Amino acid sequence: MRLLVTGGAGYIGSVVAAVLLAEGHEVTVLDDLSTGHRDAVPAGARLVVADVHDAAEVLDPSVEAVLHFAGKSLVGESVEEPGAYWRTNVGGTLALAEAAVRHGVRRLVFSSSAATYGEPASGAPLRETDPAVPTNPYGATKLAADHLLASWARAHGLGAVSLRYFNVAGAHLGFGERHTTETHLVPNLLKAAAGNGERARVFGTDYPTRDGTAVRDYLHVADLADAHVRALKAVEPEVHRVYNLGTGGGHTVREVIDAVRRVTGREVPADDRPRRDGDPAVLVASNDRAREELGWGPVRTLDRIVADAWGFADG
Repeated sequence: MRLLVTGGAGYIGSVVAAVLLAEGHEVTVLDDLSTGHRDAVPAGARLVVADVHDAAEVLDPSVEAVLHFAGKSLVGESVEEPGAYWRTNVGGTLALAEAAVRHGVRRLVFSSSAATYGEPASGAPLRETDPAVPTNPYGATKLAADHLLASWARAHGLGAVSLRYFNVAGAHLGFGERHTTETHLVPNLLKAAAGNGERARVFGTDYPTRDGTAVRDYLHVADLADAHVRALKAVEPEVHRVYNLGTGGGHTVREVIDAVRRVTGREVPADDRPRRDGDPAVLVASNDRAREELGWGPVRTLDRIVADAWGFADG
């Protein structure tokens, strides 16, 4: 297929683009390089440096599907600069959906987020039918984009899938995390393990969990990429579907620290800090719908996630 990958110079977009190329697809990457990296665009993909709002200039009837990763994703920044998040995450998705319909592109796979759910009422694995009540502008913009795609499916026949990620980590095919502002646990723990003076921070040690630290659902980026490939094949005209992507289980922060120590053979200096406002004790995804409808399930362990991320960071 001829595919357009927005945000394909970023972490997840670059991995998915590489997997799509390996499967024989023709890939064009649209990225403004504001947070992505030119050298993260896989060899064999065509790079168009442009804003997602300008997608109409890149799309044409030869494009058969779009995978949409372009967007802003820092929760704290979204609180401080909500306008930028609404313009990019919602306005950009609107421009892309309009361009897709105008050019007859009928398949779109969207990078949504677990942030759409906000603070779950219980620690049970979240299902797609659970209330979506985001607690920050980032989550609100992702949920709004989900609703936008659902309305475009009903009104214009667009086939769309929203994939709600939980915690993604690891590296694949030579591509991994290189965020200027790194907020994710695994890469920050690896920085601490590297012995360069960084210290990890453990936010909250008094949660009602097995060791007092928060539980999160960690998914290997290669398993995530596989879900995108399956979703691309499953898209149907006039239908919008939502899938949670996670393992159905979870690990505490201290368990992830132990995994980093185990894999790297190094100590991980860490400081205990108070809870952060809005951090739930447990955030875990049910993947039952993805298993049943996409035939998808994660296969890589936490240790594999850490090992692949360590290999990328060390390389």
